[in-house]
Amino acid sequence: MSLKDEMDFELRHVDGEIETDAVLFALSTCGWCKQTRMYLEMEEISYDYVYVDLTQGEEREKILAVLEKYNPDQSFPTLVLNDGKDVILGFEEEEIEAAVARA
Repeated sequence: MSLKDEMDFELRHVDGEIETDAVLFALSTCGWCKQTRMYLEMEEISYDYVYVDLTQGEEREKILAVLEKYNPDQSFPTLVLNDGKDVILGFEEEEIEAAVARA
């Protein structure tokens, strides 16, 4: 099962020159989440994202269940790439660059 197949909830997509299966779990009020999004966009890396704090009810439960699989601490931002083989916690430019290179 691919990473996107696990996600039975709405994601927002951002196009980029570099196609990836990256999914960013973020909070709308999180500065590091914003930095991660800005970096991905500056580097023209495509990704999907969800602002967990703007969801509720069953949708939030589904999101948190998937997030917990990749990051049991459920911290933000969490960036999942390469069908879940790469999980980056926090804003880590070098780790993002290396994971995208492996894509």
